Amino acid sequence: MNAKSEDYSKQIVGYSDEISVRPEEAISFMVSSEQNSAYTASFVRIIHGDTNPEGPGLKLEKVSTEIDGEYPGRRQECLGGSYAVVPHSDPLADIRSFSVQAMIWPTTPERGRQSIIAKWNHSDQSGFSLGIDTAGALCFRIGDGKGNTHEVTTGKSLVAREWYMACATFNAETGEMTVLQEPKTSFALVGDHGSESELAATRMGANESPVLIGASYVEDVDVRIRADQHYNGKIDSPALFAGVLDRTQLEQVRSRDFSESLKRKTIAHWDFSIGIKEPVVYDASPNKLNGWLVNMPTRGMKGHNWSGQEMNWANAPSEYGAIHFHDDDVYDAGWQVDFSLTVPSDWKSGLYAAHVQVDGHEDFMPFVVRAKSSRDSSARAVFLVPTASYMSYANEHMPTDAPLAQLLTGQVAVLDQEDVFLLQNRSYGGSQYDTHSDGSGVSYSSRLRPILNMRPNYQSWLGGYGSSLWQFNADTHIIDWLNAKGFDCDCITDEDLHYDGVAALEGYDVVLTGTHPEYWSTPMWNGLEAFKHRGGRLMYLGANGWYWHVAYHDQEPGIMEVRRGEDGIRAWAAEPGEYYHSFTGEYGGLWRRKGKPPQMMAGTGFSAQGFDISSYFRRLPDSDNERASFIFDGVSEEIIGDFGLIGGGAAGLELDRADRLLGTPPNCLVLASSENHSDIYLVVCEEILINFPGISGQENELVRADMVFYETSAGGAVFSSSSIAWAGSLSHNNYDNNVSKITENVLRRFLDPAPFATE
Repeated sequence: MNAKSEDYSKQIVGYSDEISVRPEEAISFMVSSEQNSAYTASFVRIIHGDTNPEGPGLKLEKVSTEIDGEYPGRRQECLGGSYAVVPHSDPLADIRSFSVQAMIWPTTPERGRQSIIAKWNHSDQSGFSLGIDTAGALCFRIGDGKGNTHEVTTGKSLVAREWYMACATFNAETGEMTVLQEPKTSFALVGDHGSESELAATRMGANESPVLIGASYVEDVDVRIRADQHYNGKIDSPALFAGVLDRTQLEQVRSRDFSESLKRKTIAHWDFSIGIKEPVVYDASPNKLNGWLVNMPTRGMKGHNWSGQEMNWANAPSEYGAIHFHDDDVYDAGWQVDFSLTVPSDWKSGLYAAHVQVDGHEDFMPFVVRAKSSRDSSARAVFLVPTASYMSYANEHMPTDAPLAQLLTGQVAVLDQEDVFLLQNRSYGGSQYDTHSDGSGVSYSSRLRPILNMRPNYQSWLGGYGSSLWQFNADTHIIDWLNAKGFDCDCITDEDLHYDGVAALEGYDVVLTGTHPEYWSTPMWNGLEAFKHRGGRLMYLGANGWYWHVAYHDQEPGIMEVRRGEDGIRAWAAEPGEYYHSFTGEYGGLWRRKGKPPQMMAGTGFSAQGFDISSYFRRLPDSDNERASFIFDGVSEEIIGDFGLIGGGAAGLELDRADRLLGTPPNCLVLASSENHSDIYLVVCEEILINFPGISGQENELVRADMVFYETSAGGAVFSSSSIAWAGSLSHNNYDNNVSKITENVLRRFLDPAPFATE
């Protein structure tokens, strides 16, 4: 494979339409070749993605397919920015005199032209647009279709994050254009109320362009739309009326109390409080000019009339009639398929990737191959690939955007090629750790785009000293260890668990987690809990698991939502009143705040984090308990894991501890605990009620990882290493070490069908 170069451009990138497939199922790949150059495509099985020369090294096994070979290249674009599209139709065909109105909450009015609602044709400059001008004021524009336009503006700058009634009227008989911006809240000396009327110097030309809400139409591109003048902020109740409305009628629109005469004038009234779970915008008028959403703007947002009496949008949808649009939203990149693979029937379950190369550049597009049938598989163990966590961190920009990044790690952030590329190419979208360009948090993340930090070879800024790995690549340490030890182990994704429930685990006796299974939906949690209840065995080989509650969309594939409410380690915080998932209506935030701390699942839960040097575990008296004798068979050392590729030890990055008050089972054995962590390690914020000195690694006993074991009432058992760095120690000394031995002892006993003691 090609080594990293100093050229930080990405001449070739791609993604797949699926993240998990079975043999004889199809998966398609979308590729962009920057210079339109032909490229080669082949496939590899990913065993070990860590290039650290202190470890086993990069292990990618080439697997031949019938579709290997050269493909014509083409450049494909990520068209970012969200908006609603309403197709052209008869009620929109002959608009003459009209009024357009919306309640708006702009977040970046100073950023130049933005379109709130427009039926505009870019090529001939026809139609109308209500938006924000270069001075940050509300403006109204019409064009005659011959290149002539006329614009009227209030001349009053909008204040960011304040609600306004935005209105415009056009009288075709007189040519009078009027624009009005009226703040919901008046502030002394601000002067953001404005109204202006002018006689247009041109007529308005008709067009067959769609109505766009939150952007302005430019052209069709393949099956997509190219738009510009993307709006940042919330829009509530946009509407279009025949004729010029008077002040009384505008107030009726704002209050949603339409008189019969106003109803008769309504061409469209898009009520965003309807169908909040759907990617559709509904027109409440008889014309039913419904549309659809592009790039998934955020729904379930407080509207201009939010009273604060209800925090759940499902209980008061009329107060959550706003959609928050962003100029950098990305859902489905929408690229054309370049090649497809029917997975060969003889492929073993595991991690694979399509490998594309052009002119010394390369990209990998990973995916999971499941067993053709879990019931018929020879494997009794399954590795649960935490793709929800990969999606949450997808294309994160923290090393380049977050000023605290270097303080978190205690070192200068070392950027990988992909980090620099993502900094320069914001259209690939961000992670749920990023904020949008307007400062609001990224609630949605999608896998239907190139995810450049989900690659073998990738080095993370966050992974500590030595092998600086995080998420996907760190999990290949486990895959490599299973392969080296000769264990027969299948792979499935947690997305499979979400959609299939406990049936996804049918036929398996042991589930092994990744290093950082942080994000869990309700079906995922319920599926794994059901597996435990029927006697399944769980090996938790990481930390900070079962932390954030997430939701998947019921209708749109490959997109996940998180609401960072109340507390937890957060890069941003959800607005009050916006803690409930728009996809499902469930309360978001920490599983701990839903009465299900991770200690209830794994025996331990998130306690501290630090990102410099990893430490070790010291055995405790419970390790001598007869119930745990199989775990330490052949292990005589008191110190466990004072070595490893991740920070030099087995206890590092993020650490979990046992806590009976948070749900650790009373029969749980605490076998070992880590110690001597640096002061970069700090207690997690949900443990802190009052700020006080003494929350760092050298001072606070909560800065520790607890290795635990307990039996379940159904004859199963749980083992938790409780450290993200644990897996990085498995390969030390050619896999002959106490971390590897303990892990092997546990897995061999867990594969033994003999039930664990229940009495």
